[in-house]
Amino acid sequence: MITPEDLHQLAFFADLDPAGREELALAAADVYLNAGDWLIQEGDSAAFFVLLEGQLEVLKETAGTEHVINTYAPGEAFGEVPLLLGSGAVASLRAQERSRVMRLEAPDFHALMARSDAVASRVLRNMTRRVGDLQRLAVETPQAVTLLIGSRAEPDCSGLRDFLARNQVPFRWLDPEEPALAALIPPEVIQLPQPVVILPGAEVLTRPSMREVAVRVGLQVDPERSEYDVVILGGGTAGLAAAVYSASEGLCTLLVEKHAPGGQAGTSSRIENYLGFPTGLSGDDLSARALRQARRFGAEVVTTREAMSVTPSPTPGRGFHVVTLDGIEGTGGEGKWGERIQARTVIVSTGVEWRPLPLPNARELSGRGVWYGAARTEASGMRGKDVYLIGGGNSAGQAAMHFSGYAERVSLLIRGPSLEAGMSQYLIDQLAGKANVRVCLNCEVTALHGDGHLTGLTVRHRPPHALPTEEQIATNALFVFIGADARTDWLPEALCRDERGYILTGSAVSADHWPLTRDPLLLETSVPGIFAAGDVRHGSIKRVASGVGEGSMSVALIHHYLGQQ
Repeated sequence: MITPEDLHQLAFFADLDPAGREELALAAADVYLNAGDWLIQEGDSAAFFVLLEGQLEVLKETAGTEHVINTYAPGEAFGEVPLLLGSGAVASLRAQERSRVMRLEAPDFHALMARSDAVASRVLRNMTRRVGDLQRLAVETPQAVTLLIGSRAEPDCSGLRDFLARNQVPFRWLDPEEPALAALIPPEVIQLPQPVVILPGAEVLTRPSMREVAVRVGLQVDPERSEYDVVILGGGTAGLAAAVYSASEGLCTLLVEKHAPGGQAGTSSRIENYLGFPTGLSGDDLSARALRQARRFGAEVVTTREAMSVTPSPTPGRGFHVVTLDGIEGTGGEGKWGERIQARTVIVSTGVEWRPLPLPNARELSGRGVWYGAARTEASGMRGKDVYLIGGGNSAGQAAMHFSGYAERVSLLIRGPSLEAGMSQYLIDQLAGKANVRVCLNCEVTALHGDGHLTGLTVRHRPPHALPTEEQIATNALFVFIGADARTDWLPEALCRDERGYILTGSAVSADHWPLTRDPLLLETSVPGIFAAGDVRHGSIKRVASGVGEGSMSVALIHHYLGQQ
C-alpha cells in the first residue's frame, strides 16, 4: 500500500503538507507490474500516475505504426494531459522491468491540484512539455496516405472509398471530374482505367478488387490457423461483441467479415441512444473501438472473405464443424472455394442486407445516383444538392441529419402517415429543428429516371381523403432505407429458418429438428454448436445495443456448450 512516507521521498510532492500526504496515500492505488505488462493503453479511461520503482516506456500509434516517444524513471509523474483535456489516454504505457506505480483517479487528482499550488504548477509544466512532444511527433511522422483516383459516378470507386474509410485506412480521393482535384493526379496514371489506387510505396493498382487492396494495405485476409474454438461469421455489432468476449476469455477466435467491421451500424452517421455515450458517436467510431478491442485480446479478424458453406459435425453436440471460405477457384466445377476451417463452435452474425427498390431500373442505377444505406463517404458529394431518402426508421433519420449539413435540401419520403411508428423520438425532434429537412408523409417512389445515372423520380402522393397524385422530381441523389432481409440460403439445410430466411434459435427450434435429449440453448440453432446472434436471428430486436448483447451472450452459451463436452 502507498504510505505517506513513500510520498515524502518524492520530490514531486515535496511541498505537500503532512495532512495532504496522508489524504493522498489513502486515495492512491498501489500497482505492481511485471516486465511487458500494460499500465494503460491508448484510449483507456485516464488516471494520474507516479512511478515509484522500475521503468516504463511510452508508446504512441501514428500512421499505423507504434512509436516509443518517452521513457519514465522513478519519481516521474504523468497522465495529466487526458485528465485536464477530458479525453481518454493519449498514449500507452508498458513496463520495461518489474515496476511499482501509484495510481490516482480523476476526482482525487483534481482535489490534489486544488490543494497545492506547487503541485498544480508542476503538473501544468509537465502538460505543456508533453503536448509539445505530441505535436512534434505528429509533424515529424507524416501519415502514409493511399491515393484513390476515380469518378464519383463510378460504382467501383464508390465501393473502394467506403471500404477504405470503414477499414480505417488513411486515403485521399481525387475525382478527375473536379478541376481542383484533377490537377493533383499524377500524369502517368491519368489515362489508366479507373479506379486507380496508388499505395504509399508508389505501387499502382488498376481497377483492383477490394481483396487486392486489402492485401496491399496490410489488412488480414487469410486465417492463420486451420482450427478454432469459435468462428464468427459476420463483423457487425453482434459479431464484434462476440469476438471481444470470446477472445478475452481465452477462446481461440476467428471473425470473418466480407466488407468492413461494423455492419449496418457502421454506416450510421450518429448513434445517440447507445448506453454510455451521452453525446453520441458515429457507427464508424463504435466499430473501430470494438475492432481494436477484439484484436487487443487476440482475436483474428479477416476481411474481404465470406463463408461459402458450413458443414455440421457428423456427431451432433461433439466434434468440429467445417467452415469453407471463398477465395480459390475450384477444379471440379464446384465454384469458388478456399480454406476449410475447423470450428468447435460457430456464431452466425451475418446480419441483413438492404432490400432493393422493386423498380425496373433500380439495379442499373445502383451506385449511380441510387444508394442503399448511407455511406458517410458520400456526404461531401451532396453539397448544394436536393437529396431524397426513402424510409421512416432510425437509419433514415440519422442519414437525413447527417446529409443536412451538406445538401441544400433533404427530403424524407415515407409511405406511412407518421414518423412515430418507426423512428425514435429524439430523431423526430432533431429533424423538426432542421430548416433544410422536410418530411413527406403518405408518399412512395414509383419510378426512377435516368440512363446510366439517376436524373429524377416519380413520387405518388396518397393524402388522406383525397385521390392520389403524381409528382415528377429532378434529383441525382436517392438513398434507400426500406428495410432489410436475411440472406441465409448458403447455410446447411439442417439449420432451420423461418419463411423470410431468419435463423431459428432456442425455443423456436421444434423438437422434430433437434437431435439431442437436452433443449437447445437460448441462441443455439437447430444444429448443436452453431449459434446465431444479431439481426440475422429470428425474433431479434434491430438495435445496436441488442446486437452487442446477443453477441456477448452467445459466448457465455458457448462456454456452457463446450463444458458439456
